[in-house]
Amino acid sequence: MDIGIGEFGIKEVFGGLQIIFVAFGSLVLVPLLTGLDPGVALFTAGVGTLIFQVITRFKVPIFLASSFAFIPAITFGIATWGIPSTLCGLACAGLFYVLLSFCVRYFGVGIITRVFPPIVVGPVIAVIGLSLAPVAVSMAVGLAGDTQVVPVNTALIISGISLLTTMVIFLFAKGWLKLIPILCGIAVGYVVSVALGVVNFAPIAKATWLAVPQFVFPEWNLAAVLFILPVAIAPAIEHFGDILTISSVTGKDYLKDPGVHRTLLGDGVATFVAALAGGPPNTTYSEVTGAVKLTGHFNPLLMTFGAIFAICFAFIGKVGAFLSTIPGPVMGGVLILLFGLIASLGIEQMVKNQVDLTVPKNLAILAVVLVSGIGGLFIPIGDFQLAGIGLAAIIGVVLNLIIPEPKKGEEPVVEVDF
Repeated sequence: MDIGIGEFGIKEVFGGLQIIFVAFGSLVLVPLLTGLDPGVALFTAGVGTLIFQVITRFKVPIFLASSFAFIPAITFGIATWGIPSTLCGLACAGLFYVLLSFCVRYFGVGIITRVFPPIVVGPVIAVIGLSLAPVAVSMAVGLAGDTQVVPVNTALIISGISLLTTMVIFLFAKGWLKLIPILCGIAVGYVVSVALGVVNFAPIAKATWLAVPQFVFPEWNLAAVLFILPVAIAPAIEHFGDILTISSVTGKDYLKDPGVHRTLLGDGVATFVAALAGGPPNTTYSEVTGAVKLTGHFNPLLMTFGAIFAICFAFIGKVGAFLSTIPGPVMGGVLILLFGLIASLGIEQMVKNQVDLTVPKNLAILAVVLVSGIGGLFIPIGDFQLAGIGLAAIIGVVLNLIIPEPKKGEEPVVEVDF
């Protein structure tokens, strides 16, 4: 029996608090890595989730928060054009989701799978994870840019313990603990950092309890838009998989009611609004879906309360100050596993959809997307460059559309000798 929006009690309130606990580690990780404000990320995650709930008519138990897929684009964008211009590109990525939602509504899901099949999306996701590898390793050895902020030996101890903790929780933990491997890795790494005298507590002492997050507003930059917009392809397609997953958990077909066009629209509007306030793009959180499955609490109202808690935490200044004291090696250890898992999701995407890599067309798309994306291929267009993951995604789409499909029963098998 469904629980109506007007029927709630203490279970829903504390359920919402648990949702924030599960999502917190991943939620704040993106702004900490990219230079955005964690308080703003908490705020936009809460507001974005509320927007999603309204658009989907409070029918889907989904929590939206910071997307890892955009980390390389955000990092490069901020370094090249600054935060306001980068936010402009992220806002347009949200509008891209909105456009896709209208395409799905009027042409069906098939139009998306035809333009963005697994052989395109899988390699693009792999590129996202692999392109982040240098960031994780750099932080793990105590570097901040080109500066050695933590001695290498000390950094390796911290990052190694953080990584080991995250792996142990990820592989062997049961129940609620299995849902928070990132949070556990950061917590243990932080304790080790304190013991080794690496943590500076001054920011926490100086911070006030109540503080307004550092909201930043976008400014128009066509170069940033064209660079970031193609990156939205992979997470947009992943959205469909996330909705299928939560549907299987709850036993309800959300592709039909409220409809995947509504869920994608909610995701897009939430991402657009997040960029307007200075937050990272939103995405559906698999950790929260795991929590829904574990507890059996399918009421979307839990996500509503989770969103309210996130907004409240955004205005607690001590929270943001504490997050700023987390040493780089702590994050680096966790990220070695996390970014590797992102890359493996791209491989999983192809395996699950039975992509045949003996077919020359598929093999060619995979090869070109991986090398162009990881190698940093770029195309200069006027005063800016189309590069990185965005360019790799476009190359994959174009190759898939222009290379003819092999005729049935005549697929040539490729054998490469080394």
